[in-house]
Amino acid sequence: MSEEIVAIDGSLLEGGGQILRMSLIISVLSNTPIRVYNIRAGRSKPGLMDQHLKGVELVGRICSAKIKGAELGSQEITFIPGQLRGGSYEAHIKTAGSISLLMQVAIPCLIFADVESKLKLHGGTNAEMAPQIEYVTEVFRPIMEKFGATFDFQLNRRGYFPRGGGEVEVYIKPVSKLTPVEMLQQGQITQLYGWSFVAGVVPLGVAHGMADGAIDELRRYHSNVDIERYKENTDMADGNCSGILLVAETNTGCVFGGSALGKREERANVTGARAAAEIIKTITNGACVDDHAQDQIIIFMGLADGVSRVKVGELTMHTKTAIYITEKLTKAKFNVTRDGHCSIIECYAGGQDVFEIFLCEGLCVALNPNGQEVAAGTLDNQRTVFNVLTTQISKADTIKEVADLTPI
Repeated sequence: MSEEIVAIDGSLLEGGGQILRMSLIISVLSNTPIRVYNIRAGRSKPGLMDQHLKGVELVGRICSAKIKGAELGSQEITFIPGQLRGGSYEAHIKTAGSISLLMQVAIPCLIFADVESKLKLHGGTNAEMAPQIEYVTEVFRPIMEKFGATFDFQLNRRGYFPRGGGEVEVYIKPVSKLTPVEMLQQGQITQLYGWSFVAGVVPLGVAHGMADGAIDELRRYHSNVDIERYKENTDMADGNCSGILLVAETNTGCVFGGSALGKREERANVTGARAAAEIIKTITNGACVDDHAQDQIIIFMGLADGVSRVKVGELTMHTKTAIYITEKLTKAKFNVTRDGHCSIIECYAGGQDVFEIFLCEGLCVALNPNGQEVAAGTLDNQRTVFNVLTTQISKADTIKEVADLTPI
C-alpha cells in the first residue's frame, strides 16, 4: 500500500456524491489511502447525508478500512483501506436514500473479492436523483456483463420517498479480471419494452396513462412497444408512488433505458413521455449507452485488462468526473473524440503502458514511457493513435525531425 495519502477535492466537476463513490472504489481496489475534502460543497446541504455515510461505512467494512470523519454533515473524510474481503454485508439507509447508489459503490469492489459476497441493502428503490432499481438490473447489469462480471438480485420490498423501507439482496461472484469492451455501433432497435407501476392509493389508471404516453412517443421507432402495467402488492410496498422504466435492445447488443417517476402536478401521459424522451435521445444520437450508464461504465473501463472503446452521447458532467478520478487514482488513460453528435470514449488500462499523446505537424503521435513512438495518425483520426495494441507504427525519423512536441 502507498504510504502517501492522495488528496481529492470533492467540489470539482460534478461536485456531489459521485466523486466520493468513485474515489472509494479505486481506493479499495488499488489499496491507496485517500483524503476527500469539500464533500458536496456546492449542494444546498453540503457534506455527507445518510446515504453517502452508509456508502462510506459499507465500503469501509468490505476492506476493514480506517476511516476518519465519517459522520453526518462531514465535508472531509480520510479513508485508509485494508484488505478487501468478500462475505455478507448489510447497510441501512434510514430514509428513501438510494439503494442503487449503494450498489454502485459496493459491487465494483466485491467483484474483485476473494470469495462470493452477499449484500443486504435497505433504503429507497425508486427515488428521484438516482437510478430506479429496475434500471440497475435490466439496463446496467447487461452492460456490466459485457465486461465479464455480473450479480444476482432479489427484491424483497420496495421503498419510496420519503420513508424508504425497501430491501434488496445482491449476490456477487468474484472475477479475476474484467474484459475490455468495444461498443461503437448502435445498430437497429429489435425490442422496446418496459414496466409502468403504481403503488398505494395511486389508481391503476395512472400506470395505463404513463404506458400509453410512452408508446405514443416510441411507436415511430418500433412497431411493437410492450409495456407491462400493474399495481404493486401492498405486502411489497409501503407508500404511494408511480413510475415507468423503458428498455431498448438492438441487434448489435446495445441496451439502454429511460425512466421517470410520477408527479402530483403532472399528467400520467406526460410522465410516460418524459421516460420515452430519454430513450429517443439515445436512439437519435446513435450512442451505444444512455446518459445514465455513461458515467457508470468508466470505472469498469478503467479496471478492464486492455483497451475499451464506447460510443456515447454528449459527455455528461458525471462522466467527466468519473474520468478525472479514474485517471487520478489509476494508470488508466482516457481519450475522448467527437463522432458526429456523439463522443467515443477510449481507455487504456489493466497493466498497459500509459502513453503520452502529442500533436506535431498535422499528426498525432503516441510515445511510450521510454519516449519511443508506438502509434501515429492524422489529427482527424486520433483513434489510430490510441489503437496501439493493433497498430504498431514506427516513425522514429519523423519524431527526430520535430522540434516542438505539444502534449494533448
